[in-house]
Amino acid sequence: MRFNPFSSRRAAPQPESAQSSYDEIAEMYHALWADWYLPAALPALEKLFFSKLRPGSRVLDLCCGSGHVTRELIARGHRVTGVDSSAALTVIARRELPHADWLVCDARSLRFNTRFEGVLSTFDSLNHILTLDELRLVFRGVRAALKPGGLFVFDMNLEEAYSLDLHQWTVNISESRVGLVRGVYDSASKLATTELIWFRKTSNGLWRRHASVVRERCYPVDQILDALAASGFHAIEAIPAPDAGIVTDLGFGRVFFSARAQV
Repeated sequence: MRFNPFSSRRAAPQPESAQSSYDEIAEMYHALWADWYLPAALPALEKLFFSKLRPGSRVLDLCCGSGHVTRELIARGHRVTGVDSSAALTVIARRELPHADWLVCDARSLRFNTRFEGVLSTFDSLNHILTLDELRLVFRGVRAALKPGGLFVFDMNLEEAYSLDLHQWTVNISESRVGLVRGVYDSASKLATTELIWFRKTSNGLWRRHASVVRERCYPVDQILDALAASGFHAIEAIPAPDAGIVTDLGFGRVFFSARAQV
């Protein structure tokens, strides 16, 4: 998901609070950034995830946003559940793919009666988890949701992805909407803060303002690997996005992680 002022893209919707910070700007996200990630990331997803699934696998798309990766998984014949903390983005996902299985759920509180062959989380969604303890909660929930040997693939931004510290506003203008984005990265706290403001033209010709603040934290690779191992995963790999096949600036400072649930 999205425009990220630190690397020309925006991250996927996140479980930052009970009311997702993407709810207020869901239509802006969907209109401007939701379909930006998949074309650039497709080589990496094919190599690390799609090619390793059996036909008809049951897959969890974690932090699915408005469902563009979910759509790709369904098109490949898999049985997919899309999960996101943003109720507003889930409404859009249901509108776009009414026959898919959608669930509004915090990634830190996953509970499923069924088990999945694969869990995929894309577009640096898990950078929105702001503490290492909560990241471990996510990993443990994913492990519990996977069948033994099930595959977990996700990507996260490292600090270099936030190295372009843009204090000025970036503006996106169309006939019916204006989007403004400004990002700041604090290297001491490893915290990136993005302000998003959206003006949308209504049917009566007036303009409505929507605004949100989105926060992301970057973690050292070793911390992520250790958290995965402590959460019941093995065969753990960290693959820089360019090595996974991403040739655009989407790969700058991005790492894919692949792990299997212990049997």
